[in-house]
Amino acid sequence: MRCPVLIVGAGPTGLVLALWLTAYGIKVRIIDKAAEPGTTSRALAVQARTLELYEQLDLAQAVVGHAHKVPAMALWVKGAPAARVPVMELGRGLTPYPFVQIYPQDEHERLLIAALEARGVHVERRVELVGLSQDGDHVRAQLRGPAGEEIDSEAEYVVGCDGARSRVREAIGGGFPGGTYRHLFYVADVDAAGPVANGDLHIDLDESDFLAVFPLADAGRVRLIGTVRDERADRAERLTFDDVSNRAIEHLRLEVRRVNWFSTYHVHHRVTEHFRNGRLFVAGDAAHIHSPVGGQGMNTGIGDAVNLAWKLAMVLDGVAPDALLDSYQAERIGFARRLVNTTDRIFTFVTAEGPIARQVRTRIVPVVFPRLIASAAFRDFVFRTVSQIGIRYRGSPLASGAAGKVHGGDRLPWVADPGQDNFRTLDLRWQVHAYGSAGSDLARWCDAHRVPLHVFAYTDAHARAGLARDALYLLRPDTYVALADRSGDVDALARYFATRDISLPWRA
Repeated sequence: MRCPVLIVGAGPTGLVLALWLTAYGIKVRIIDKAAEPGTTSRALAVQARTLELYEQLDLAQAVVGHAHKVPAMALWVKGAPAARVPVMELGRGLTPYPFVQIYPQDEHERLLIAALEARGVHVERRVELVGLSQDGDHVRAQLRGPAGEEIDSEAEYVVGCDGARSRVREAIGGGFPGGTYRHLFYVADVDAAGPVANGDLHIDLDESDFLAVFPLADAGRVRLIGTVRDERADRAERLTFDDVSNRAIEHLRLEVRRVNWFSTYHVHHRVTEHFRNGRLFVAGDAAHIHSPVGGQGMNTGIGDAVNLAWKLAMVLDGVAPDALLDSYQAERIGFARRLVNTTDRIFTFVTAEGPIARQVRTRIVPVVFPRLIASAAFRDFVFRTVSQIGIRYRGSPLASGAAGKVHGGDRLPWVADPGQDNFRTLDLRWQVHAYGSAGSDLARWCDAHRVPLHVFAYTDAHARAGLARDALYLLRPDTYVALADRSGDVDALARYFATRDISLPWRA
């Protein structure tokens, strides 16, 4: 059996990659060695950038409709809330999704699986990758089926979305540098009552071990995520909820009525040296793993998948050269390294030991942080970082030009004047935006190459967002700006595609 793309691993990263490729008409095969989808989950947050991308396949509202929007974050010291920071509209004016949203990974996966099955693609369960070899224009994959049978498979490309112990990453070669936290992480899903079961996100600052209580959509149900690093961390397999529950009960006044499930795990902070080797790729946890601080992991894997999907589709359709696929690593590895470094610094800070660290956590942070978040500049910085709308690819081989404050490689700024929501036009194709007017030459070029041209009446909101009047903005299929040209010159478009050997029309 040969298919264009074999996807190894059916977590959110693999499922999103399969969905996007299928939407482009690319046939995929997706396998997972697990017998069934996960019924427990560590990942909880669905960030704004993920929801923006989900709009392309009409998935965003399904997520929002089943998720929990967090009203505020409460910081606890000595058994009482020391500060409460509203976060419901933290990113107002920056995105259609300005809130912090909780949607457990197991529920998220079920949504993605249903969407994929609606497109006629089913995950092959209890199928394991056991070997890989590249052979010219394809990859040979040795699989082990549900009954232990050996299955030979061929694909033009193989993408490993198979987690921290990725076999695809091993086949790619190179190192997976980083380290392992000495902390043991635990997750508990509980039915609870008390002041921390009020829908807010609660963080206990008293001790150097991390502890947070995350609200879920079901009333009275919360998720505890914490760490231990004393002698209990050495007996991870035997650790129970009773071993870690006292702190939550005493410090946060939590009344636990039922423990639905409990698990422990160790966390690494690593980024692979190579996201690609020939026809092999890795994405998600197979490429980078880090502390869960900030709810970045699952969203980063989804970003990997969307970035890679349209590039694979163009190359498989024969309208772009193999070199286009090199931009996947060029764009994503830099962000992955910055993310791992950032989450590592934050986690190290919040778990630092000693009297000075304790004073900072319990006395300074509850006073200073609410004041900082009241500043519009700081609030925007925090939201752009956590929500991932601040990710940009300036310096990428696919980024060119600047117009106003917007550069090639930037996420398109969201502007939603009445009747002029510029995100409403975004889909899976290349397209051109102009704010103000567009010349007749540009309109003719777009029509001839079947690239949608959208012209918006220029307003003060566009100016505030950094968009230049009458400039040309070429948008990639993943809605990042490929080319920004102040003059609006159609020749700039022609040069952009010619220098990259990309042919149009494509998927018009």
